[in-house]
Formats: sequence, C-alpha cells, structure tokens
Amino acid sequence: MNSGTSLPDRWLTDWTPSQKLPVYTRANAGEVLPDPCSPLCWTVVFEPGVVMGWRDCQIDVGTFSEHEMDARRPEVVGLFGGYLFINASTARLFGVRGPGLAPEMIDATYFGTHPDVPPYIPEPWHENADNTARLGEWMGRVMTAQSLPELIEDQKISNEARASRPDLANLDEVALVQRMRSFTATLRRDFQHHLDMTAGTSIGPGALGAIAAALGDPSLVLTLITAIGDVDSAAPSRAMWELSRSAKDSREYAEKFAAFIREFGSRGPNEWDIRSDTWETKPTLVTSLIDTMRGAANSESPVIRNEKNAELRRAAEKRVREALAADPEALAQFEMALKSAHLYLAGRERAKTNIIKVVHEVRMAAFALAARTGFSTSQICMLLADELDAFVAQPDEFRARLAQRERQYLELFQLEPPFIVNGVVPPLSQWALKGESDAVAVHTGEVLTGMSGAPGTYTGKARIILDAADPMALEPGEVLVAPFTDPAWTPLFVAAGAVVVNVGAVVSHAIIVSRELGIPCVVSVTDATVRIPDGATITVDGASGTVTIVSMP
Repeated sequence: MNSGTSLPDRWLTDWTPSQKLPVYTRANAGEVLPDPCSPLCWTVVFEPGVVMGWRDCQIDVGTFSEHEMDARRPEVVGLFGGYLFINASTARLFGVRGPGLAPEMIDATYFGTHPDVPPYIPEPWHENADNTARLGEWMGRVMTAQSLPELIEDQKISNEARASRPDLANLDEVALVQRMRSFTATLRRDFQHHLDMTAGTSIGPGALGAIAAALGDPSLVLTLITAIGDVDSAAPSRAMWELSRSAKDSREYAEKFAAFIREFGSRGPNEWDIRSDTWETKPTLVTSLIDTMRGAANSESPVIRNEKNAELRRAAEKRVREALAADPEALAQFEMALKSAHLYLAGRERAKTNIIKVVHEVRMAAFALAARTGFSTSQICMLLADELDAFVAQPDEFRARLAQRERQYLELFQLEPPFIVNGVVPPLSQWALKGESDAVAVHTGEVLTGMSGAPGTYTGKARIILDAADPMALEPGEVLVAPFTDPAWTPLFVAAGAVVVNVGAVVSHAIIVSRELGIPCVVSVTDATVRIPDGATITVDGASGTVTIVSMP
C-alpha cells in the first residue's frame, strides 16, 4: 500500500502490459488523458470505442496484420494506475515496417529528447514484406490526397449528435444509459480516422524536412508548416479573442457567448474524460480565459499574428520553388509534400474536434443520469460499463461502493506515473508522489534543449502554470511554461509571448496550435516547470528548440 493511502497495488481498470510489445510511454498520452481516467469513461468511451478504433487503424494502414493484435485489448495502449500509456513498441513497429522509416525516427516523434527511452531491440518477426507493401500504399495515398472527405462526413455526424440532443432531463435512467452506449460505433470510427490523420502528419513534414535539409536549411520546414489555416482547435481561441474585445455586460457579448458555447461547449480541461467539466457544463472556465485576454493589446490578435506567419510561410514556399525550379521532379515532390503536410496537420485537429463532440454527448447523458439518481457527476463516473444496468435497477445499492471507489480514484491523482513502462508495471505503492523531483534548478546562462515547435524568438518572464482552469496568474506577454497542453490550454497561448512545455513532440497539440497562433514554442523540455523558477527571464527560440535562462527572479 502507498503510505497514507488506501490504494491497492493495481487499479480496478488497469491492463496487463504486453510481453510481445512491452514498451509503453506517457509521451503524448498526457495530451489525451493528463489525469487518471475515470472508470465509466474508460469502459464506455475508451475500451469499446477509442481503443478499438485505434486497432482498426493499425490494421487498415498495414502496420499490423489482424492476427498480430489482441482482439479484445489490442496492444496499442495500456492503462496503468488509471493513467493512459501509449504502446511505444507498436509505434516503433510502424518505423520498422514503413518504407523509408526507422524506429529511431518514431522515437524522435514520440519522445523528443527525453533521457529515459529504452533502446529499440529488433526481433525476427518485426520485419514483414507484406506489411511494408501495405504501408507503402497507405503512404502514397497520404502524399497524393487532395481532400479528406471522411472527416467532413464525421463532422456532419458529430454536429448532428449535438443538434439532435433530446431534453436529457426528460429521459429516464434506461434511456440515458442507452444514449451513452449508442455512440460506441461513432467513437470507434472517429478515432480510426483521428489516428490515421495523426500518423499521416509524419509523412508530408518528413518529406519537407528532407528537402529543407538538402537545401541547407533544416529549420525551414517549421516555417513551411506554419499558419496553414483551417485548424479547428485554433478556432475557439479566435472566438474568445473576439469576445474579449466586447464589453462584458453588453448584449453583443451575451449573444456571442451563447453562440460560442453552442459551437465549442464540448471543449475544456481533460476533455477526453467524461468526468471533467467542459466549457458548456462550467462556463466560468471560458470567462476566466476571456478575462486573461482582455489585457492584451489589439496588435496581439491571433488573426494578425497568424497573417504575419502566413507571410513568412509564403515567402519560404517561394524560396523553395525558386531553388528547385531547375529540377521539375524535386519541385513536384515539394508541392506534393506541402499539400499533404497542410492537409493532414489540419485534418488531425478536425478529427479530434469531431470525436470530442461525441465524447461530450456521452458526458451530458452521464451527468443527466447523476442528476436523476442523486449522485454527484464524479461518483456516477466511478461506475463500470457492465454495472450500468444493475445501477439503473437499484442505484441505492451502489452508494457506498461508488463513494469508496471515488476516494481511491482521487488518490491516484497524487501519484506520478512513470514516463516509461517496459514490460512490468511497478506496484502503485512504489510510484513516486507528485511534487517529488530530483530535477536540478537552472542557473543564469544555462541553455535547456528541447524540440523545435513553432518558429520565432521571444524573451520574457516565465510564468509556471500547472492548471489550465486557473489561468489568472498569466499576464499578457509572459512565457507560458506548462507540464503539457491540450485544447483547454490553447486560449492561454493568445496572451502568451511564447510557450514552453515539459513533454511533447512533432505531432503535439501545442506545436500545431502555436504555429497557427504565431507564437514561438519549444516542447520536450524535460522538467521545465520544476527547473525554471516562476518569474525568471528566459529566451525561447522555437526554431532551434532551446530555452536560455537570461536572469533569475
């Protein structure tokens, strides 16, 4: 047992790690589920929907053959201590089998520069010519795609799920449970497309990177994929900016705010977990972010910033076209890679928006079930999927059980999940507690190295923010230093001069959105929120991926 807790050494929804594909990581998983996943969310949303859609994608694109993955608990993720882990061995196999790829390239994408990554160990079964051929065909489709009609169809279905929401207060308990379960197939399909987009984001930028390196300027690739437009996850920040320009008590503000909630109400901190409040269920989460933006000058508008970066991108495109003018084949490859990169980077964020809207409909039904039965929304999310029918029949029989389960669940938040799990999950009694760190504080002049995110250089005061729901400490122009970022953090980018994140890699949400909003960004700066003192003056160089300590507070 953990000292001072009542936790067992294994949480009730935990999985057993695969021995065939043993390496798991929290890298990028923190952008999906930064906190322990509630039992109801894991067993209603993730296991039957998200995880199976993940499996479908791995098989469809060709990384795996169907017989190579478990049909019930596919080796794409793990849940340990209630925390989501991504199976890095599975991701590495994409690097082994993908034409022109390598596991080390995948490591760079997922892990950035994190020091604890175990080396890839090849096994005879990893190489497979049939899978390589199928992946080659998929990569060809990614590079030649002109549009993503499947995302438009998913968007229609997601919007219809919201538009057709019944008056949940008038549904009985059986109907509410039926509604929660009715979205499984949609979640599965949406996540298959989301993962397809995520994998596809590596192809075009990878080709652009090779072209930029051949031209002698590897950093050029960042500019080429900056301010691409049509990025759904940047849209709420722009809408909040417009709200911040309106008087709080005006009719214009009230009308715009109501429209904002209708369109973006599914977003919020830890939005993948149905236990979490969103902008619709707790509108003060939005108003606090809007208030943070009010102090920013009009010149800091995300639209203005975006256009400045778009000009730089267009100039970079022109430079490459001029440099390749005498080589039609190379120029055609560049145009294809540029189109693919922009299409899939925007597509990844649209796919996520689509699925989050559906997750939110499950949440709203669960919250309504809580209201009808007299449980808190947190306690209702302590149920398991296979307990729902019994709960509806006799809810009072579950009061003591759910209260006890909630107490233990909340204790999971005290634990620091290991960054890497390699075949064996340490018992929870051996996990470190959050706040226990042996990271060494920085000194003036020290340069921290991370991963290039969004281009630009900025010097300002570091502000350590650990909770996106409590943004008021961030003043306009300060550098946001965060443990991770999901879309709930995005509006803070508007007021910030730059962004530094502990974890993350090429496909990180922080990077994609920072590029759209025109803010320098460096990710995978290990222990940045611990090592950098609040109030220190730092210089963020998004192109080189460095953070320099200029002065201490």
